Amino acid sequence: MTNRFEKVISLEEATEFFRDGMTLLAGGFGGVGNPPTLVQAILDKGVKDITLISNDTAFPWIGIGKLITEKRVKKVIASHIGSNPNAGAQMTAGELEVEFCPQGILAERVRAGGVGLGGILSDVGIGTIAEKGKQKLTLDGKEYLLETPLTAEVAIVHAKKADRFGNLVYDTSARNFNPLVAMAGDITIVEADEIVEVGELPPEEIVTPGVFVNFIVQSKGVNWQWAWEK
Repeated sequence: MTNRFEKVISLEEATEFFRDGMTLLAGGFGGVGNPPTLVQAILDKGVKDITLISNDTAFPWIGIGKLITEKRVKKVIASHIGSNPNAGAQMTAGELEVEFCPQGILAERVRAGGVGLGGILSDVGIGTIAEKGKQKLTLDGKEYLLETPLTAEVAIVHAKKADRFGNLVYDTSARNFNPLVAMAGDITIVEADEIVEVGELPPEEIVTPGVFVNFIVQSKGVNWQWAWEK
């Protein structure tokens, strides 16, 4: 790009970063805050064998839930999958590997990945099956589990507004995991409902600074009625 502050690209250009076997971080909570246009682009390209990191697996035909339903995901790291019965069925059938992580710990692991920490210490799960395979550390006489950071090759984020440098404003509760996810991708692609010029966003409203964002695409929106009826 000739202008280093210009990060807006076409959807076709964005799909070049999606590939089979990729690790994908997705913002959202129950589908709210998932970037629908980018998810559909992944489906349309036929990408498969994805390792998906997200708070949950949404609903069958909403947001990233469609990636599960279409069996494009081989492994998911999430806090729960209960709202998407397809995820549970695939896990039971041995078609989907699921790594469960408590929601707060999951958020902190993504944050740790985003800020370059080597991990976080937590006493959640000590003495239970949750400690299996995890390193234990003792600090001031107390045992902790080392929770490793989470990053991904590509992070996809949904914002209400983005300026052309990638400063982001979120829509109320759709903010959820998106600011953390934006920090932790090798490549972070934002789907924005509205794209404005640099300087148009009130500084006090910006949640994610553009330094974390690589590219921005215009959202095509989502037909929520169709998704729920499916």
